[in-house]
Amino acid sequence: MSTDLQLPALRLDAQGHRRVDLRTIIALALPLFLNSSLQVVLNLTDTWFIGRLSTTAMAAMASCYYLIFVFFLLLGGVGIGVQAIVAQHFGAGQREAAARSTWSGLWAALFTTPLFILIAFSGKLLLSHFGLSPEVLSLADSFWIPRLLGGPLSTLLFALNSFFNGIGQPRFTFWIMLLVALSNAVLNQLFMFHWGYGMAGAALGSTVAQGIGVVAALAIFLRPAFRRQFHTHLTWHLHWPGIRQVMAIGIPTGLFPAMDVVGLGLFQLMQVKLSAIDGAATQIVMMLTSVSYLPAIGIALAGTTLVGQSIGAGDKAWAETCARVIIRLAVGYMGLIGILLALAAAWVVPPFLTPGDPQASAVFRLCIPLLWIAAGYQIFDALNLSCAFCLRGAGDVRVPTGLLLVCSWGVFLPLCHALTFPPGQGWVNFLPQYGWGAKGGWMAAFAYTFCLGLVLWARWRSGAWKRLTLLT
Repeated sequence: MSTDLQLPALRLDAQGHRRVDLRTIIALALPLFLNSSLQVVLNLTDTWFIGRLSTTAMAAMASCYYLIFVFFLLLGGVGIGVQAIVAQHFGAGQREAAARSTWSGLWAALFTTPLFILIAFSGKLLLSHFGLSPEVLSLADSFWIPRLLGGPLSTLLFALNSFFNGIGQPRFTFWIMLLVALSNAVLNQLFMFHWGYGMAGAALGSTVAQGIGVVAALAIFLRPAFRRQFHTHLTWHLHWPGIRQVMAIGIPTGLFPAMDVVGLGLFQLMQVKLSAIDGAATQIVMMLTSVSYLPAIGIALAGTTLVGQSIGAGDKAWAETCARVIIRLAVGYMGLIGILLALAAAWVVPPFLTPGDPQASAVFRLCIPLLWIAAGYQIFDALNLSCAFCLRGAGDVRVPTGLLLVCSWGVFLPLCHALTFPPGQGWVNFLPQYGWGAKGGWMAAFAYTFCLGLVLWARWRSGAWKRLTLLT
């Protein structure tokens, strides 16, 4: 059983009643929020640099951007899943076990290297099945290879950052990701324009920047304070039970967002196949909405830590109380930012357009209605994210992944195909085709997040996660 002193974000009022300490939650969530905001900077930096090339280059980025992250998440789940395990060990006072679990995640990350290499050199074969123009396909492949070769580095970084987040020290994650973001901006300029690598240069810059982040994160993980408290320097040996646990939690943990991103990747490919204008506008709006959803992931990550630590301390009722606050914060933030982005379309879209490109004005006109559809989309996406990350903190990842698959493959993709393509222009002919273009695709995205947000909220409310435990 827990004592009140072990529980995260708890304060006692004058009558001795337990209350959520909102300041403590904000202190935990703010560095995670800022850290995720740095991923926004990375996304917008890459998009801005590629926007300097051409509308076709922007469409090529749209065709492969989310498919790349499918593999980062699917294989990188062994790093992402470390956070829930570390949080529960930390909540139970098992500090050496928390460090051992992190090393298990690092070993598992290294084991993904051959798969990332295989996928990196299969990009053109994979993308050739989606009806892309030869120019778009060539540009996409030049981005795909160096970006996928950086996959093992991304997974290592996931594992190390998951340790810092799981023990409630996300400020280290923030400084690491700030270093990555700054390095990425400098390296993009060097690789793309000074050294003439063009589209491939954006991917090379991101990969090298992640390598810099891994070195910095490992140095912090092995600093004297962590060696004294967690024995991070003594727990590096291969521990097969720990590696199996990381994989058992991490693979479905990564599968959940990966299946979501598969849907988004195919959604973007549909828009690119329709036209470069639809593809470029969709990529710009997707990157702009990352201003909303990526910082909200930081809020949701705080939910993973709070739920995990509360369960580790033996109080699942307190985990439920903390999650309720996290869900409200995420929905409020994303709803507000979505509306502000739509209102500011005239200012936020032009920086991502290619100067002098004859298609730029058409891309701008299309972005405006897409941002308004996205404003509604983001309210339910916040519900989806916050509930999913709280469930992750409890180790409840398999059922949510199944629910996501049903919503994505059973609702989103068929509806997106039907609403996007005119008759005879889609990938399959047995579905109706209404020809609403990118607007139709984004309406399908709204329907998807509405369904997914509600079913994950119902899963959390059901309390099924209370029957699970990650501790041994």
